[in-house]
Formats: sequence, structure tokens, C-alpha cells
Amino acid sequence: MARRRKPEEHINHERWLVSYADFITLLFAFFVVMFATAETDRSKASRVSESVRKALEEGQVASVMSAILGGAEDDKGKGNAMMLGPGGARRASKEAPPPPPPVNLASSLESLQSALKLEVAKGQLKITLESRGLIISLREASFFASGDDNIYPGAYSSIDKIAQAIRELPNPVRLEGHTDAVPIHNSRFRSNWELSAARSIAMLELLASRFGVESGRMAVVGYAETVPVESNDSEEGRAHNRRVDVVILNETGDRPEPKPAAAPPEALPSQVLPKSEGR
Repeated sequence: MARRRKPEEHINHERWLVSYADFITLLFAFFVVMFATAETDRSKASRVSESVRKALEEGQVASVMSAILGGAEDDKGKGNAMMLGPGGARRASKEAPPPPPPVNLASSLESLQSALKLEVAKGQLKITLESRGLIISLREASFFASGDDNIYPGAYSSIDKIAQAIRELPNPVRLEGHTDAVPIHNSRFRSNWELSAARSIAMLELLASRFGVESGRMAVVGYAETVPVESNDSEEGRAHNRRVDVVILNETGDRPEPKPAAAPPEALPSQVLPKSEGR
């Protein structure tokens, strides 16, 4: 009897498709990761990377990636609320609205001139409206002891009127300390810089703690003798230069610095003023 020949085994010519499918899957994952790293949203990039890993392990690349790349959820639980890639639209920010813009200060000037009419007449302070804002100059003699940063309690009623005007406005406020050109060196302050800054800080603390002005609206600065309003050659001029300016800034007032009214001539060696214990 003739022996039956075994049928020849069929050669699988499509075995390459397995390797090709693996290659395509890895290539897809590579481009997905590249897309994720190009995003500005780091949290989404992390979520995409984690989803790719899970999808490769579980064989659910298409379903998982479509869910991730569909966008963040909006308030109604739907996707595509925020796409941060090129051409994508950002979700509206939920941050607090910006502060209201500064208001015109002309009416505030009239109100303060009326409320502080007596103080202005006595020369205790001066009110002016400049390009950078409304300036109330508090002269030293009526508000501070010489060479000290303690504010006279008798001046509180005047400061209260100023604080009321500040509270009614949204404008930022800058407190600027100034001195005359006579150097100071006493037991507390080594220079006019320290004295001018200390008086600005004292005024800020008083306005915030006693008169209810929000401290976040205010800033302090000390100019020492660098911004005089009058010449330092006379006692009257030096007295006017020793001041704290309460500046209610307008919409452009937070940019320019104050400028001296007139640059005094440079003092000759024989005209240098002596040191004094108080300013």
C-alpha cells in the first residue's frame, strides 16, 4: 500500500501585519505625546501621557484619546470648553474683575478745598491738582514735631477729612515724604532719607488703622531733600519743603515722579547749611 503524503503546511504571508500594526500604534503614541508636550497646559499634557500608557496596556487607544483631546469640560459638563493649542479659544477667566478705573479728580479738589478751607487759610496744608493727580501737602509744622515722625493728635481732624475723600474714590494713593536740605543726624534718624520715609509710613499706618483707608491702595516713598517746592535758602522755603504729600493718583499718575518746582542753585562752600537736630 502506498504511503499517504502529508499535506504541505500553509505559509502565512500576512505575518508582517502584526509587526506593522505594532509600529503604527507606537508611531501614533509618539505623535500624541509630541502634541501633548506642545500644549501650554501642563495638566493636560500629564493627562494625555497617562491616558496613552493606559490605552496601550488595555488596547483602547482610539476611545481614550478622543475623550482627552476633546477639550476640558465646561460648566455644563461638556467637552471643548478650553483648547490651549494654536488656534484654540481660552475659557473665560474666573479671576476677580479688575479694579474700577480712577475717576476724574476735579470734583474731589473742590470738595477738599471746601472741607479744608480753614487749614488752607492758616497755611497748614496746600491742595493742588497736577497732571499726576490731586496733591494734599501736609506741612511739617502742623503735623509733625521737628525731627520726629510722630503725628500730632491735634491734626487728626484734618486727616480725617482727607481720609473721607480717599475712601470715596477708587484711585490709588501715594504718601511722599520730603525734607529740607539741612542734614539731620539725631538719636533716631541718621539722614533725611530715613526721616522722610518714616513720616510716610506713619501717615499710612494712621490712615489705615484709625481712618479706615485700605492699606493695599496706598504706597509710601521718601524723597528726602531731592524734590523741593521752594528754595532752601530761606527759612520759609525750608519750612514749605518739609512736608508729606498725600497724592491721590489719576489714571496716569502712577508713572511720573514728582519734579521740583525750581532747581535751587548749587550752594558754595561758604553757603553749606550746618547740621541740625531737627527737620
